[in-house]
Amino acid sequence: MPRQFMGDDFLLETDVAVDLYHRFAEAQPIIDYHCHLPAARIAADHRFRSITEIWLDGDHYKWRAMRANGVAERYCTGDASDWEKFEAWARTVPDTLRNPLYHWTHMELRRPFGIDEPLSPATARRIYDRCNERLLEDAFTTLGLLRQFRVAVVCTTDDPADPLDPHRALASRDRPSTRVYPTWRPDRAIAFDDPAAFNAWVRRLEEASGRSIGGSLDSFLDGLKARHDVFHEMGCRASDHGLDTMFAEVWTEAEAQAAFDRVRSGRTLDREASLTLASAVLYRLALLDHARGWVQQFHLGALRNVNSRMRKVLGPDTGFDSMGDLGQARPLARFLDRLDETNELAKTILYNVNPRDNEMFASIAGSFQDGSVPGKMQYGAAWWFLDQLDGMTAQMRALSNLGLLSRFVGMITDSRSFLSYSRHEYFRRLLCNLLGEDVRRGLLPDDRDLLGALVANVCFVNARDYFGFTLGEAATPASAAAVSSRT
Repeated sequence: MPRQFMGDDFLLETDVAVDLYHRFAEAQPIIDYHCHLPAARIAADHRFRSITEIWLDGDHYKWRAMRANGVAERYCTGDASDWEKFEAWARTVPDTLRNPLYHWTHMELRRPFGIDEPLSPATARRIYDRCNERLLEDAFTTLGLLRQFRVAVVCTTDDPADPLDPHRALASRDRPSTRVYPTWRPDRAIAFDDPAAFNAWVRRLEEASGRSIGGSLDSFLDGLKARHDVFHEMGCRASDHGLDTMFAEVWTEAEAQAAFDRVRSGRTLDREASLTLASAVLYRLALLDHARGWVQQFHLGALRNVNSRMRKVLGPDTGFDSMGDLGQARPLARFLDRLDETNELAKTILYNVNPRDNEMFASIAGSFQDGSVPGKMQYGAAWWFLDQLDGMTAQMRALSNLGLLSRFVGMITDSRSFLSYSRHEYFRRLLCNLLGEDVRRGLLPDDRDLLGALVANVCFVNARDYFGFTLGEAATPASAAAVSSRT
């Protein structure tokens, strides 16, 4: 007999999975240690004008599906009205069967909007109006939504030259439900391909740091350190880097300075010089993270903006990216080894975007565990094209086979949407289902306390202990089952 679509036991295929999810996972607070939510909107407690603004604006996943379904760009990124864009998405949803968007769409309508019927052209107007009504409620502002989802910590993604004014406002709140911290994202500090853009960014860094940089690489690094210190004062405890592959070339200080001279004079670097300078700067940034006790994160392998025609029309980062097939293992291992040689390798999370690299990333992470911190080297959550049922399950299987699932710091949203916390629920259900299936097959004991502790740790406790954030009031346990044996 077919099971109910999106019922209370969605994705939970055994009695053990049902028990683990509802007793140990469902009530856990969320630590979203990597996302792209705009801090200014959180600080302003922004109220959304419509379901289109909160749900479709900026959502590359939905835009890609709409384009694939023959929907004109006007209804994705163009000047169509909010209703027209929503209606175009409603026409697309029935054609997303077996795409993760079909699940996410209905999970996001159910929680937080309380809508249980499938979205289609026939239901579009009713659902659109109902969602817009609910967006008028105080529980549906940016801070209200974070409270609804029981998000204890949000880590936004911030450039070193960003002024961090929204974070100062957020940090001044008394006993907030959700703590909001910046994350150090210095990608522009190693973006040497466009000298004009790089030098314009250096001027911003000079202004933010209050330091003159000129043509000195040491002064440039001092300016970055000054901002790194400010981020730390604002509660930042993690960096993040989005790279094709790791930069890990051998260099001398003279070679790095010569390359910096060239780019500061506006001259384009050849590939060798660019790799030399990027390797030198990235290494120094990693030393800063270690000295401060931060976690460093590396998102590796995306091939960005592959459609040049659409980039000219819409600009970068509009949904025209893909998995890359670049060689990752050697430069990644070399980079980590260089830091480990002097015992200056920070806690590290590695994310891959090509599934062929799952076991390779997990095995490299395992090669640099040193016993100093439980789970010091993390094989990170399924990311971007992989944060769906098959991808999440495959990531957990690779980690289980080559590392310790019990020490995993769990899921992230990696999203710009305030409705994306359904991805944590999705992940938690899949985790419990994986364990329940192992019990059914006799691969694990039916010890609910043992399994429940693992679930609670992966969903919340491990991230809490790994990062060491001061938590918001949302971290107050909703039930005894929400507290792991490690608390």
